[in-house]
Amino acid sequence: MERHPRTLTAFALCYAALLTAVGVSCAVGGPVPLTLGLAVLAGTCPPPVGPLMRTLWGRLARGEAQQQAALSLDTAAESTVFALGPVLGALLAAAVTPPVVLLLGAVLVLAGFGLLARALRGTPLRSSGPSTGDSTTPLRRPGFLPLLLVVLATASGLSLFELGVLAAWGTVATGVLGTLFSVGGVLGGLVYGRRRWPGPLTHRPVLLAAGASAAYALPVLLHTTPTAGLALLLAGACTDVLLITSYQLVDRLVPDGSRTEAGAWINTAFNLGAAAGSALGGTLLDRTGPTTVFATTAAVIALCALLCARALTRRAVPAEATPTEPRPTGTDEEARRGAEV
Repeated sequence: MERHPRTLTAFALCYAALLTAVGVSCAVGGPVPLTLGLAVLAGTCPPPVGPLMRTLWGRLARGEAQQQAALSLDTAAESTVFALGPVLGALLAAAVTPPVVLLLGAVLVLAGFGLLARALRGTPLRSSGPSTGDSTTPLRRPGFLPLLLVVLATASGLSLFELGVLAAWGTVATGVLGTLFSVGGVLGGLVYGRRRWPGPLTHRPVLLAAGASAAYALPVLLHTTPTAGLALLLAGACTDVLLITSYQLVDRLVPDGSRTEAGAWINTAFNLGAAAGSALGGTLLDRTGPTTVFATTAAVIALCALLCARALTRRAVPAEATPTEPRPTGTDEEARRGAEV
């Protein structure tokens, strides 16, 4: 883990260089295949800060309540970026030129990730608790694959629903209503992080997926733009809280040495689900209409939640039976070892 600051810096330099190259290629009218190739390479280089930070919250937080609050703020901040980023990007592109916006993005990457890498150098990245010695892939841990399937299905639902909105009400409505999804995510994350919730943590992904499914079904019952906006607002809240609980469950399901990889798998499942939803939504729209897409969105999420409910709630229960205690600091751990001797 000590190499993470250097790794982040290397990724940031590569990402900024590729963004700059894309901007220069656009500015000078470079060949389209070259520009597309550079853009694809840039898309593979964003620093893996999300999985790293979510692992660190689990190590730095003192107890489950503090970890939940930290993850909630993390996810709310990410949703805020997704809500405001496209708007700011469009405004800047209209005020200047797209290549200048890409160059500005490269500067922000260097500044932001440089500051983050500097902060991580003073952070205790090693786990203070005893190592289990189990570093097998998280995909082999009981309950983890069903969790990924729920995340994938929920992400595919968002892509499906947005395509249905696009077909039903056009591009302007899609842009405005899509922002409501991020707003719902921010509100849901902040509310979730402020209090302790009853019931086992392992049950929450299934309940949240069911909530997202019910929200997406609203336009089937009442086919209006406000209803679609309400559906996205509620689904955004359910989806972000689902991601928060997924990162919380990583600490329960996966040994310490594999938690960053597990967080990356959750992000990958979400991205794969979004891509699969776009493909399925395009096929459905070619053959049916928006109402069928809305109904399919709700059905896909509900079916996956139903299939995974038993595996999540039963296989993960033994891990949750372990009481959550504040993580010891280095000084506390040394004192404890001294007492044992």
